[in-house]
Amino acid sequence: MSGYWPWWVGAPALATVTFGYWRTVGRTLGASTAWDRVLHWREERAVEQLDAAFDDAGFEAALSAATAEAFGSATVAVATRAVAPSGIEAAPDAPAAAAAPATDADAAPAPAPPVPVAAHAALLASIFVGGLIAAVVSGRFEVRLDMGPDFASLVAGGWRMWPTLFLGGVLAGFGTRLAGGCSSGHGLSGCSRLQPASLVATAAFFGTAVAVSFLLWDVL
Repeated sequence: MSGYWPWWVGAPALATVTFGYWRTVGRTLGASTAWDRVLHWREERAVEQLDAAFDDAGFEAALSAATAEAFGSATVAVATRAVAPSGIEAAPDAPAAAAAPATDADAAPAPAPPVPVAAHAALLASIFVGGLIAAVVSGRFEVRLDMGPDFASLVAGGWRMWPTLFLGGVLAGFGTRLAGGCSSGHGLSGCSRLQPASLVATAAFFGTAVAVSFLLWDVL
């Protein structure tokens, strides 16, 4: 265990990475979402190109013109006042009953655009490079094609290791999608913001890990 960082160094480092990613990218950190989007990078790039080519102002102008053609210009004016931000006075010639009261939904900010695929790829590459640097610096770097003698004695070794790892990866991916995030997304980003779903998911993650570890090491 001497090759690992102490908790009082690792915990602030993880907090710095999580907060720094949120401040830089504007979204919470999560490896499973990044991996999913990078795997489907062609579809993601097509969506990004469509979003970049979409003309919001042109769409609103065309929608207003079509509405005016179908229902008259007065309807367009009333609809415009209904969705206007609070604090803007209605036109003097408009009927008082036509102006709809402003609600919280009218003043809600627009949803943030999705994080570019390049940012997700950079996150995954940083995880790999950071792990490689840490292994080399600590003197623990070693190229091997198995999971070690403990894994072989407790789970599987030889050729049986590969289907076991594949099945474990499929189950982990399914569970991640079912839970709406992985241990990094829920455990680091969600728990730090006290999200109820993340607190429950993280408790399930680590509670199951502790139970399985106890079963493998102390029972079997």
